[in-house]
Formats: sequence, structure tokens, C-alpha cells
Amino acid sequence: MSRERVRLGGNYRKLYLSTAVSNIGDGMSTIAYPWLATAITRNPLLIALVAAVQRLPWLVFTLPAGVITDRVDRRRAMVWMDALRGTFTAVVAVAVLSEQGTLPAPDDVKDIVGTRAGLYVLVMLATLLLGCAEVLRDNCGQTFMPSIVDHQHLEQANGRMWGIESVANTFIGPPLGSILLLTAFSIPFFVDAASFFVAAALVALIPGTFRADHPERIAGEPVPSWVDDLKEGVRWLYHHKLLWSMAIILGLMNMASMLSGSMFILFAQDVLDITPITFTIMGFGFALGGIVGGYVAPWMSRTFGSGSCLALTLGSAAVINFSVGLSSWWPLTALLFAVGTLLGSSWNVITVSLRQSIIPPHLLGRVNSVYRFFAWGMMPIGAVLGGLVVLISRQFTSHDNSLRAVWFVDGMIHVALFLVGRRVLTTDRLEAARKAGVAPTATASLSSTAPLDEAGL
Repeated sequence: MSRERVRLGGNYRKLYLSTAVSNIGDGMSTIAYPWLATAITRNPLLIALVAAVQRLPWLVFTLPAGVITDRVDRRRAMVWMDALRGTFTAVVAVAVLSEQGTLPAPDDVKDIVGTRAGLYVLVMLATLLLGCAEVLRDNCGQTFMPSIVDHQHLEQANGRMWGIESVANTFIGPPLGSILLLTAFSIPFFVDAASFFVAAALVALIPGTFRADHPERIAGEPVPSWVDDLKEGVRWLYHHKLLWSMAIILGLMNMASMLSGSMFILFAQDVLDITPITFTIMGFGFALGGIVGGYVAPWMSRTFGSGSCLALTLGSAAVINFSVGLSSWWPLTALLFAVGTLLGSSWNVITVSLRQSIIPPHLLGRVNSVYRFFAWGMMPIGAVLGGLVVLISRQFTSHDNSLRAVWFVDGMIHVALFLVGRRVLTTDRLEAARKAGVAPTATASLSSTAPLDEAGL
């Protein structure tokens, strides 16, 4: 075990710490942004649009981001994007501070009437810019990982990364965000901005340059156009039928999850009757599942087979969504989220590690971006659908039941995905793809002046 821990290296540790710091800020924002949105408006469609705009860059910017990732120094791009995210968040913090005297107390948001149009537009614009920066930063981060970790350790490295993201995002950040939110609406946003700047500094400390090599290009030849580069990534993914199917299935999963997720804040406030503090405690379910899931996912994959783990994620999501829709007790919802996040972590660890292992290094940015175009690009569509489901179902049932309806629709979509995924994403197919297309090791994959070190995590 110690030998594997050593091989993750000091460069991985810096990336790990950067992820931890930024996700603590993100954890605070998971409390601050939803509460701010419901303090601005109670309109379900307007709240859904905030979630949709947050994910819209994954639909419109993911493909160009993939080309950028394969043309620039990935570490430097991550630093710049974190710095920009810090700047955008600081602007929101200043705006909220200027309006703080007119905003309701966090416990009184259910009593507001109307919409604060100016602040709503600013939040929408900042959310869009933050999303664009996140798309490029995350794509660079996933394609950066194989350059500092040997491919045989990617599941372990990704598992730890998912684990710390869950801890920071749902176990450390939200309680801190709740306390700060109850003090003043603007403080969580200022701290979130600072976390991005710290994260940028930590990644900047990783030595070396990390540009993708393009072995097929002859010296002196003109650089292909962006369109040609993008087409190459699309063609590669399309002809890899396993990853292509996986991208489509994940896109529909994420669409369904955002359908309910975009309405979760209203569901929590109006059906579960939570406050910022109980919302935080309920979020511990995500954290506990993520902590356990991130570390046991490699073991689950080896023990039960990677295909079985993916099927379990799909099937359990259906059961959990139906159960949440029937629930009126927030502790039960927290427990269901814990189970769902634990099993969902195995999907992330298995599929991300598979892509990092088999996609050629010089194509990793573009293929990864095309994959995420399908996987994440469906999320804004799901968010808007969530708002529409609530508005339409209100015409036929009570407000509470209309908020429950999104969970039932989410569950039905996951039932269909389970039936398809169990047949398409088998362990045999995943392992055959891994053996047939293992990418070169980190030391050979990128033109980097920083070899794998042996400092350990």
C-alpha cells in the first residue's frame, strides 16, 4: 500500500490540496447561492434558469475548451481559470454586500414576493462566466492528472480526489457556509472567492510545462484549424462505441438529475421545511457517501466488476429518487443521499479512470471535451425541464406534490437507463477496452519537464 501511495507524488499532493481548498469554497456556495436565489425570487422557472445557466457552458463551450486544452499548457490554464473564478465570485460578493440591507433574513426567504431584477441578472451573468471558467479548468484538470500519476494508479488517485471533493464540498464547506450566511449574506461569497485564489497558487507551485505532444504532426507543417482539431476528437469518440455509449447514457443521467436538482432548494424549503442549518446537516449525507465511495470504488470495481458497479449506480438512483419523492422527513432524505453518493462515486472513479487510460494523450483534451459535451451539456436542458414540470403539474395538483413530481420523473428515466446500461456497459466490454487501448504512462504522454516524483501524498 505504501508503495502505491508514494507513487502518487508531491505534484499530485499539490493538485489534491488545491482541489480541497477550492471545494471548501464551493461547499459554502452550495448553501449561499441557492439561498440567495430564493431570496431574489420564488418563481420555480427563474430558479431553474439559474441552475440552467450555470450548466449552459457545458453545452456551448465544452467543445472549444477541448481544443484549447490540447493546445495550451494545462497547468497554466488551470491557474488562470481559478484566478478568474475568484474574480467573478468577488464581484458577486460586492454586489450582495451592497444589497445586504434589503435582502430578507435566510430564515424568512419563503415570505418574499416578486423578483429583485437587477441582482437576478447579475447573478445570472456571473454564473455564466463562472461556468465557462469551470469548463476549461475541469477539462484541463482531468487531462492533467495522467501527466503526474502513472496510469495503473489512476483509479486510486481519482478515488482520493473524489473523496476529498466530497468531504470539502459537503462536509466542511456547507457548515461553514451556513454559519457565515447567518452572519451576513455576502461573507460566504468573499470566502469562496479567496478559496479560488489559494487554489490557483497551489497549482502554480507544480513545476514543469504540460503541453500535449502531437506525434503525428510533421515539423514545419501548419497547425490544423480548430475545426479540424475538433473533428478529430469527435471522430475518435464516435468510433469508440463503448465510450460513445457511456457519454450518451451519462448525459441522460445528468439531465434527469438536474431535473430534480434544479428544484431541490424549493423542495427542501417547502416540503422538508428545512433551515440553512438543517440543510447543511442534510448535506452531510452527500459527504459521508462521497467519502466512503471515493475510497471503496476501486475495491468495488475489482470485487464486483466495473460493469456491475455502473449498473448498480443506475438502478440505485432510480430507487433513491422515487424514495426521496415520497419522503417528507429530511433525515431520511439525508440517508438516501448518502447511499446514492456512495454508489455514484464508483461511476465517476471507474469512467474517468477508463478515459484517462485509453484515450491517446494528444487527443485527451478534445475527446474528453466531446464526452463531457454529451455528459454535461444535457444538464441545462434538465434544469429547465425541472422548472417546467413544477409549473405544469401545479395546474393539476398541490404545490408540494408538484415539487415531488420532479423526483418521480427522474426515477423513471433512471429505470430506463438501467435497462439499457446493464446490457451495454458490461464488465467484459470495459476491461477489453482498457486492455486494448492503454495510453502511454505519464512520463511519456506530455512534454513535461517535471517527471513523476516519489514524495507521496
